[in-house]
Amino acid sequence: MAAPGARGCSLSGLLPAQTSLEYALLDAVTQEEKNSLVYQYLQKVDGWEQDLSVPEFPEGLEWLNTEGPISVYKDLCGKVVILDFFTYCCINCIHLLPDLHALEHNYSDKDGLLIVGVHSAKFPNEKVLDNIKSAVLRYDITHPVVNDADASLWQELEVSCWPTVVILGPRGNMLFSLIGEGHKDKLFLYTSVALKYYRDRGQIRDNKIGIKLYKDSLPPSPLLFPGKVTVDHVSKRLVIADTGHHRILVVRKNGQIQYSIGGPNPGRKDGIFSESTFNSPQGVAIRDNIIYVADTENHLIRKIDLEAEMVSTVAGIGIQGTDKEGGAQGEQQPISSPWDVVWGSSGSEVQRDAILWIAMAGTHQIWALLLDCCRLPKKTELKKGACLRFAGSGNEENRNNAYPHKAGFAQPSGLSLAAEEPWSCLFVADSESSTVRAVSLKDGAVRHLVGGERDPTNLFAFGDVDGVGIGAKLQHPLGAAWDKKRQLLYVADSYNHKIKVVDPKTKHCTTLAGTGDISNISSSFSESTFNEPGGLCVGEDGQLLYVADTNNHQIKVMDLETKTVSVFPVSGSGNAVVDGPILEGEQKTVPKLPKSAPTIQLCPLSAAPGQTVQFQLRLDLPAGAKLTEGAPSCWFLTAESNEWLLQGQMPSGEIESISNQPAISLQIPGDCLSPEAVVSISAFLYYCSADSSACMMKGILFRQPLQITDAQPGCTAPVELKYVF
Repeated sequence: MAAPGARGCSLSGLLPAQTSLEYALLDAVTQEEKNSLVYQYLQKVDGWEQDLSVPEFPEGLEWLNTEGPISVYKDLCGKVVILDFFTYCCINCIHLLPDLHALEHNYSDKDGLLIVGVHSAKFPNEKVLDNIKSAVLRYDITHPVVNDADASLWQELEVSCWPTVVILGPRGNMLFSLIGEGHKDKLFLYTSVALKYYRDRGQIRDNKIGIKLYKDSLPPSPLLFPGKVTVDHVSKRLVIADTGHHRILVVRKNGQIQYSIGGPNPGRKDGIFSESTFNSPQGVAIRDNIIYVADTENHLIRKIDLEAEMVSTVAGIGIQGTDKEGGAQGEQQPISSPWDVVWGSSGSEVQRDAILWIAMAGTHQIWALLLDCCRLPKKTELKKGACLRFAGSGNEENRNNAYPHKAGFAQPSGLSLAAEEPWSCLFVADSESSTVRAVSLKDGAVRHLVGGERDPTNLFAFGDVDGVGIGAKLQHPLGAAWDKKRQLLYVADSYNHKIKVVDPKTKHCTTLAGTGDISNISSSFSESTFNEPGGLCVGEDGQLLYVADTNNHQIKVMDLETKTVSVFPVSGSGNAVVDGPILEGEQKTVPKLPKSAPTIQLCPLSAAPGQTVQFQLRLDLPAGAKLTEGAPSCWFLTAESNEWLLQGQMPSGEIESISNQPAISLQIPGDCLSPEAVVSISAFLYYCSADSSACMMKGILFRQPLQITDAQPGCTAPVELKYVF
């Protein structure tokens, strides 16, 4: 409802006056002239007989980053308010966030400014609060966000585009609207003058709004929103884009981190590994100890040299570009939100791996970075280092065409190369059109594979339907991986929380794994669950499919032969950093046990002060399995609410061998604070099964009740901690 005495309205009510202002601003030369024009505009709008008032936020909406629901006409009275109508999948909405971050840096709620994100979903999956929570974390949104799942405010104001910004005065009165991205100068101009105008009139209040950041309630995690994963087919190492930690991990097949490059905070710096920084990296490609990275929010392509241990920039200037043609040398060529990269060549080239193909999500195109002199289809010889558009007009649409520059994509987010005949193409996961497309390496022709519909302008043809071609439906797919052995394409159907498989010969698309439920279960293909998987790759000669299970903060391993899913363990080693710098001498944190870990309740044990109790681990692995070399199999001793028991004790240790497992000693203190206590021994084993090269982690918890008596300490047999996995 609107405030008393005001008129409800749509954004169209602002259009005549704001259009006149924007025409006048075109002729303004100095900043003083621009400020004066906006000030005069506000005098006019503020003098209207009735305000153009924004409706109140409906009751019952879910809020994030606040202590509770916010009211326009109570909490926000006396504030200049920016309403950001967004949906978290939209690349244009993502592009607006740095402008909002910069504005928040300049003005706080004490200065009279507050930004409120109004999440108005495009896809059904985006209406779910937990998914919005993940997006708020992923994009480091620190202002209040309301989940307007039914788009009530969107409809009442007749918003028509993501993103749309509406600037309100201190009475909930609408002042300005900005549609789309790329309006940073106007956003800052309108906001700063509005704050001055209403401050001059004594209408700005400096009260603080109750902010409670969602990210502050979360425990640390080895991975945070991993976006993409790829495998080095020579060394079998994985390269993980640990997107939320703003770093790249190079991980051995046993899960041990070999290199951690960048993080934990965003930045843009080349140089040695310990100094280099990234900003929400996504796509990664590795060959011959060289990794190329789509450094998405820096709008760069970065090169990691593992031998020299150096990071450099090979494309982009660090600012979002709008050029839809390209052609300059990489480090002089502006680019926009690269989301994935893949090594390859064009169909006309004999030389392999002379091109880095780029899914340029920000301009809805496929680009090429030339790693050597070569020729693209319908192009003359191009110089090494050139970076240019290969396919896509730049219009956001689902348009297939034999002429690559007339085709249209909608936020392409995943690439996979099928270089062999008869394919000779790039497969593209085109997220906003909910399709998978193929781009010919011979002539650049773009053709449809599965998903979407025939109308190229309809970007709402999504769903979750197994079928053939246009009869199959996907929901915002973000990743694709070609299985050369089986001649099949795997697709991360991200918003359906499934992994699907496409036969390009028949265009038949079926669910391979995932129930569609948003959870974290690793079991058989039919019973396992994912949460917005964003990337995937084929490894171990076609036996394994690695999946970046983004919102579960894990890498999953799908065994394509046994049809089972397991978690790929990621563990630190040496100087590799898992969650920021580890302080020397810092006590180890007890890892969280897997949900599937059994708990063994032991019989009560009597012990006396000064007595030493010994626990002997007797853990057995499945037949033929062995501990993973270099991975940190370990044990921990804890005593919740009775920490006095552990003073001066060794609380943890390694398990180096199954045939020679450690004995764990606990000496009962001389001064006991309680006659009864419970100690817990948790064990974590990393091992490889006999028939698979995938590494697994299993955990177990033993609980030992203690009854402490005054009897003379004696010798007791070790307590055997037995379990067969």
